[in-house]
Amino acid sequence: MTQTRSLPAPVALGGAVSIGAMTAVQARVNGVLGVRIDDGIVAGLISFAVGLVILVVVTVALPQTRAGAVRLWRGVRTRKIPPWMLLGGACGALTVSTQGLTAGLLGVSLFTVGVVAGQTLHGLVLDRMGVGPAGVVAVTPGRVLGGVLALAAVAISLGGDVLSTAPFLLLVLPFLAGVGIAWQAAANGRLTQRVQSPMTATLVSFIGGTVVLIGAASISIAIDGMPRALPTEPWLYLGGLLGFVYILLGASIVAHTGVLLLGLGSVLGQLVTSVIIDLLWPTASAPALWQLLTMMAASVASVAVALPWRRRRR
Repeated sequence: MTQTRSLPAPVALGGAVSIGAMTAVQARVNGVLGVRIDDGIVAGLISFAVGLVILVVVTVALPQTRAGAVRLWRGVRTRKIPPWMLLGGACGALTVSTQGLTAGLLGVSLFTVGVVAGQTLHGLVLDRMGVGPAGVVAVTPGRVLGGVLALAAVAISLGGDVLSTAPFLLLVLPFLAGVGIAWQAAANGRLTQRVQSPMTATLVSFIGGTVVLIGAASISIAIDGMPRALPTEPWLYLGGLLGFVYILLGASIVAHTGVLLLGLGSVLGQLVTSVIIDLLWPTASAPALWQLLTMMAASVASVAVALPWRRRRR
């Protein structure tokens, strides 16, 4: 297996923060698209389909990505690549569907804190189990405290009138999306190591997610009927491009951060960006300004205490 060249911690963390910022913007884009067509699952399918088209074009155009696709095929055929490494896309499908179903109604900030809870708890567990490409990462006091502070941001967001204005199911779905995001980062990171191409791992993620969403959208249309006419504004279709960029970036840097630190860094980017979005474009269920600012402070502290991580490889 090719050794991964080590990135400086601030560079890797900066990439994680960028992932979070793009995720927050994608959440609002897909959320608004879901509201406009009255079908969050179809909105997620549209997002994934756009990203898949971009990835197919890039894969055909770049020799190194074509070589990665060949290594992927050989690995699957010889069973050197286990099936669980191919499941990142299913988790991505859950994420974009949840964005389409909830973010347009809850606001990006409230959606984000639900993701924070799932991503933080599952990231800590996956690191301890050694599922991610960084191997087994020790559960240090700093990492545990970082997770606790991230969860504190969730508790802060649920104060005031939030619980009375948002249905309970809409609050649970973002938590499940966060669990899926942590698993997607671990699976894509491992697959990147096997095929020696983060672009190929991203392609697999988008293929799997698109297949899952086609099935889910078919069921949704069969039950609720066809969605409304597609809107004409081009910006509502940028979710797939953003997903392509941040999944590729995550697959590239998770080996340098571990799943938890990648999650905490992205949480910081998500909260800062979502606060800006919700201040400029508020929704009925968005937290109050004091909650948003306190959530950001807790998130910054969670990254600060977890940054000096240690890891040991299997």
